[in-house]
Amino acid sequence: MPLTVRYSAPGGRPLLADLYLPEGTARPLPAVLYLHLGGWVRGDRRTCPDLARFSVQSGLAMLSIDYRLSGEAIFPAALDDVFAALDWLRSDGPAHGLDPERLGIWGASAGGHLAALAALSRPQPGLRCVVAAYAPIDFYQMTERSFAPDSYESRFLGAPIRQVPELVARANPVTYVRPGAPPFLIVHGREDRLVPLRQSELLYEALRAHGNPVTLSVIDGLGHAFFEDNHFEFESLEAFFHVNLRAEP
Repeated sequence: MPLTVRYSAPGGRPLLADLYLPEGTARPLPAVLYLHLGGWVRGDRRTCPDLARFSVQSGLAMLSIDYRLSGEAIFPAALDDVFAALDWLRSDGPAHGLDPERLGIWGASAGGHLAALAALSRPQPGLRCVVAAYAPIDFYQMTERSFAPDSYESRFLGAPIRQVPELVARANPVTYVRPGAPPFLIVHGREDRLVPLRQSELLYEALRAHGNPVTLSVIDGLGHAFFEDNHFEFESLEAFFHVNLRAEP
């Protein structure tokens, strides 16, 4: 069972996280922050793959968080919650045997968007790598549906995206790509009909153009949200996190 902790309380509203710790692994542990999917409108810290299994297999601590959804607070509230979770890992993590200098982020879909945005928009001490899975990267290049007033993207921003171009730019991870980004693993299913593969390609191309270490893994035969299928194997993620979080420098 994970340990449930309170990592933040914006406006007095407690935000909880589940901390998964592998047994029998030397401390301090590298830690990965997991950000759930749900279009920024649904889901919580339990909307995730089998993080207990992944923690044991990889020897990593995993922190899966609740963040504020669009029905409660619009952008940048969810992003602020991600920053707060990273702050918690650095400040309180050592008391749980975590290494604040070896942190990663892994997000899926809306969570992948937040992972990329947090890593690129503001320097994060100790952040060594990012996994962005089937994530929206540029709201204007998603689908025609994205322009509707009730689309996930419009609800996330609190206004139809055509009406708030400056806000869209602030919310698009691709806006912030510069040299010096942490290593990225970008993962997408070729048959994804919800978030187009082109979104991951945009992030890959931008990171690569600025000389950043990045890998794009396109998986044939898979659609959206495949990490939530607990029969999916995590070998590529384990290898990526091992190189960036566990391997000796």
